[in-house]
Amino acid sequence: MKLSLSHDVVTVFLLNADKMLLLKRSNNVKTMRNKWAGISGYIENEDSLTCAYREIFEETGIEKNLLQLLKKGKVISLFPFDNYIKLNIHPFLFLSMTKIIKLNWENSEYRWINPDEIIFFDSVPKIEEVLFSVLPDRNK
Repeated sequence: MKLSLSHDVVTVFLLNADKMLLLKRSNNVKTMRNKWAGISGYIENEDSLTCAYREIFEETGIEKNLLQLLKKGKVISLFPFDNYIKLNIHPFLFLSMTKIIKLNWENSEYRWINPDEIIFFDSVPKIEEVLFSVLPDRNK
């Protein structure tokens, strides 16, 4: 029997007016190539909020002073690859004071969409559950 591996990651959604940022993962990443996602990354010797700010800056170029934390959601666990690797997703929702995005190598495209349009995108596993866990008036 294999040992189960567990990784903590953040997934961040940015809002600006009534639109939400969605990123398309590039061919250069190891997993989930060409899937649409929020801003995400592994938590590396830091707390989840610090990681969220770091990932936002790395993947979009948006600095902390242009962001306002709206909500930190409960951790959502999933097994996206097989039954031996578990991801513990720490969801966040931020208000962004800008729509200007500077993508790094991890993503190839971005779009500002209405949150309900997420169902029309070929996205990473459980993105709707993660998104709706932090959106106002969407919690069940």
